[in-house]
Amino acid sequence: MSCIHYKFKSSLDYNSVTFDGLHLSLTDLKKAISHQRRLKPGEFDLEITNAQTGDVYKKGDELIAKNTSVIVSRVPVTRTTASSTQKSWEAFKQECAKVVRVSVVTCGPT
Repeated sequence: MSCIHYKFKSSLDYNSVTFDGLHLSLTDLKKAISHQRRLKPGEFDLEITNAQTGDVYKKGDELIAKNTSVIVSRVPVTRTTASSTQKSWEAFKQECAKVVRVSVVTCGPT
């Protein structure tokens, strides 16, 4: 059995993820840590940094060698892009316009 040692930034002690093989992908490591710590998926992302070199693992298919020590930090999920932000802004403006029209109609003279 192989293992990767991890700790959260605010933690003092390391925990281990065990697996078969010589390395583990970043995606599989994040899933294993989330499962061990019972973290809710989708609320945040985990940023994994090599404890000795300080390199941040970014690609999901990156391989992390066995017996590596990593530091885990929680980061907000970034799902917005320029086009989705623009679409949400347009939807917000349309919703506000509907509210104004409804209030004008309901508040008019009886």
